[in-house]
Amino acid sequence: MPDSTVTFAAHRRPSLAAGDYTITVSHQVTAGGTTDSFSTVRKFSVGGDRFALPPNAIRSVFPPEGSLGDHANVLPHVVLDRPSLPWERDPGGGGDNQPPWLALLLFDEGEQPQPRTTTLGALAGEGTVPAAATSREKHDSADDPVTVIDVPTDLLTDLVPPYPQLRLLAHVRGGTGPTADPDAAVVVGSRLPAAGTTSTVHLVSLEQRFTVDGSGNSHLDLPHPGRGATTVATVPVISLASWRFACVSADHSFPALVRDLAADDGELRLPGVGQPTTDRYLGRGLVPLRHRLRQGGRSIGWYRGPLTVGAVDGGPVEPVRTADALLRLHPDVGMFDVSYAAAWQLGRLLALRSTDISSSLFTWRRRRDADAKQTVSEGYPLAVPTVDTTMPEGLLGWLRGLARLEGVPFGYLLPDERLLPVESVRFVGLDQRWVRHLLDGATSIGRLGPADARRDAADPLPLEFPTVTGALIRSAVVPGYPGLLVDGYADAAGTQPLAPWRTARLAPDILLCLFSGDLPLGRLDLHQPPEGQHLAVERLGDSTFGKTLRAPGGTTGTPASVGPMPLGDRRTVPLTALGTAIAGALGLAPADLDSGDLALQLTETAERVTFLRG
Repeated sequence: MPDSTVTFAAHRRPSLAAGDYTITVSHQVTAGGTTDSFSTVRKFSVGGDRFALPPNAIRSVFPPEGSLGDHANVLPHVVLDRPSLPWERDPGGGGDNQPPWLALLLFDEGEQPQPRTTTLGALAGEGTVPAAATSREKHDSADDPVTVIDVPTDLLTDLVPPYPQLRLLAHVRGGTGPTADPDAAVVVGSRLPAAGTTSTVHLVSLEQRFTVDGSGNSHLDLPHPGRGATTVATVPVISLASWRFACVSADHSFPALVRDLAADDGELRLPGVGQPTTDRYLGRGLVPLRHRLRQGGRSIGWYRGPLTVGAVDGGPVEPVRTADALLRLHPDVGMFDVSYAAAWQLGRLLALRSTDISSSLFTWRRRRDADAKQTVSEGYPLAVPTVDTTMPEGLLGWLRGLARLEGVPFGYLLPDERLLPVESVRFVGLDQRWVRHLLDGATSIGRLGPADARRDAADPLPLEFPTVTGALIRSAVVPGYPGLLVDGYADAAGTQPLAPWRTARLAPDILLCLFSGDLPLGRLDLHQPPEGQHLAVERLGDSTFGKTLRAPGGTTGTPASVGPMPLGDRRTVPLTALGTAIAGALGLAPADLDSGDLALQLTETAERVTFLRG
């Protein structure tokens, strides 16, 4: 049984639409042949989002904001947290079943209108928006800010969906099961992005933008031109949200980018130079770096950060008072290994950088030392208060974060970019001995003599140092898919998930994913988040498209398909015609196919790519 199921519904209309209401209650009482009438009137308003949306109204968008990928076959969509929002207002048009008042307009890079901010009163005074679309309700003010985009008339006419198509451009996505997301409304665009350029999508208000002509047909209500003019150059449209993304070739799609990572299966080490002695150190992941000695001399030393070819942990380390105590000389090459010394010194510098941390650490150490030195002779008549030696929670939390490499500079984690080439993944382990020295340096403040060091050794930090493994990823997939998820498993079948230990973006195109447990013999999954579900068609040519359909009711057999079908002007998908074709292929009447049915057929699941280890 699956953990959850996804459901699609055509709409969720509110019980009461937004607006002002009047209730009149009348009551007649007849007694003794006399009838008395009583009545009262009450007024109330149902408010709702209209000219702006709160930040938490939008749950997600697709393609993601700022993403870079192959989106040429995708119909952009926005997921709204309130499932009734698209049906809370009226787009006009006089239809029996009120369609959504929200729509998505996609603009190519050369078409992108520049948003401007005005007030509700000023917009109404421009006279280019239907009066009903800017009429103020009781909770509205003439000074309320409104974001507007001025769209050329011919472009707006091509981009705004025809009235009969509006009903297919919004649906409710829900689900059942313990992992299902709460119900949400999904508003879908009808224009496909252009390849090789940047697209901008605006969620716009179509409230009262449609009118009925003399023939009874609903059409977009455009402003009347002034005297001597034949058309209005631009039409202001209220924009409630917007985002941008870039559409590139299929070579930059999510599966293609992730598959490219598998082509480079190297390890986190520099390539050999052909000298056996040097190559032996390079094979351990060590990197030669400039080393400045305490006496002022200059040399070259070996350095390796906390990320290694395999997990390392030699147990507790001996507290030291200076970083020089951790230098290790390799006589065969005459070079110091400065790895642990650098970790210790970094920890000390990070603690000293924060006044709060260093002072809290020093105060805690003095309390602990006072408690250790306190002696009470037998028979002492007075009560002696105990000294609280508990480490402050703020300090302990900072040390826990440091143990997870939080705050460690990028150069200490990856000292040479050649360790992680472009479009590569490196499976790594965490050197917990490096981490222990890092923490020892951080807690060395106030460690003045051998007695302090012995006390620190006898009272180790209350931290855990589990086996930690994971991966370093450097790829265009990191910035291109901001919501990228990475899962680790201890087995190739994916039945033993590893708990995430830390996930961090170290650079715009570098992602660090660490797990508590042993990954090298298991598997690593890269996938888009659940909101990566999107609606798409299949491009069959520059001006045609089709779609492979899902069998109704979970039946098996050869799936049906529709197409090829012609795209409309400016790469718009004629959803009414598509819905009719899908209904015919599934043996349904066109009127029986609603927006939920269409969404079910167009939805593509989030993609997942698996790396097997071992």
